[in-house]
Amino acid sequence: MRVTIVGSGFVGATAAMRVAQKGLADDVVMIDIVEGLPQGLSLDMRQSAPIEGFEPNVRGTNDYADTAGSDVVVITAGLPRQPGMSRMDLLEKNSGIVRGVVQSIAEHSPNAILIVVTNPLDEMTYLASDVSGFPKERVMGMAGVLDSARLRLFIAEELGVSPGTVEAITLGSHGEAMVPLPRQATVGGKPLTELVDEQTLERLYQRTRDAGAEIVALLQKGSAYYAPSAAIAQMVNAIAGDTKEVLPVCAWTTGQYGISDVYLGVPARLGKGGVEEIVELDLNQDEVAALRGAAEGIRAKCADLRKLS
Repeated sequence: MRVTIVGSGFVGATAAMRVAQKGLADDVVMIDIVEGLPQGLSLDMRQSAPIEGFEPNVRGTNDYADTAGSDVVVITAGLPRQPGMSRMDLLEKNSGIVRGVVQSIAEHSPNAILIVVTNPLDEMTYLASDVSGFPKERVMGMAGVLDSARLRLFIAEELGVSPGTVEAITLGSHGEAMVPLPRQATVGGKPLTELVDEQTLERLYQRTRDAGAEIVALLQKGSAYYAPSAAIAQMVNAIAGDTKEVLPVCAWTTGQYGISDVYLGVPARLGKGGVEEIVELDLNQDEVAALRGAAEGIRAKCADLRKLS
């Protein structure tokens, strides 16, 4: 199993470290356009192997030929958000970067599964699919795993419990059109809706929608990377380990929830084939309407993206 991480910024480097430490791949390749950066970071990671007890199988490169035959490719390359910048501000800037990356990956690893992390997430996932020409089930985006983890933490902190006792999921778009599912959330097996009032729920959901921007504002330079890299590792584990785990990811819809032909955050069963099934939860009318609204918003932005090409 060869996993390639494109982009050696904080998200990419931390993701590579997590994949290596967890033993999710036989070979982890970091690639970046900056000469020496992935090589230096990977050398540093390998030097930690005797202490941390993992195989020193991480290497860095600036040449896509060294990534050939990758099974999974994680695309983190792109410009990060700056304070006051929305994900959509990045559309034009990052589309050119992602287009070039995907062309190189498709040439050297035509059978790879792509996990897109670059923002704006939903639109960049669509672009990666379009440029690669890969089957839709082999191209997905990382968003729902991250958003759901953030929501679970905020719920746990609100109630003073361990995050491990909280189950919650978000669907839809990565951003303002995120669709939380209060009826699917539990704390210690109890429905979340019985533990907090509607006002508290909405406050938790809004903080989750704004979680990335909150971190950007606090850091002033840079953006989140610990939680995104953990979400990446969970997705890589599901694919590499063929676990069939159901995770919320940005996947191509084919009629589920009455939505077709758009990349959207939905519950998906992941395995060695990529997105092996989109799982349809029992949603009420309001939840379905919100999900369809998010889909139409993404569809409109993808139309804008096509005008840039």
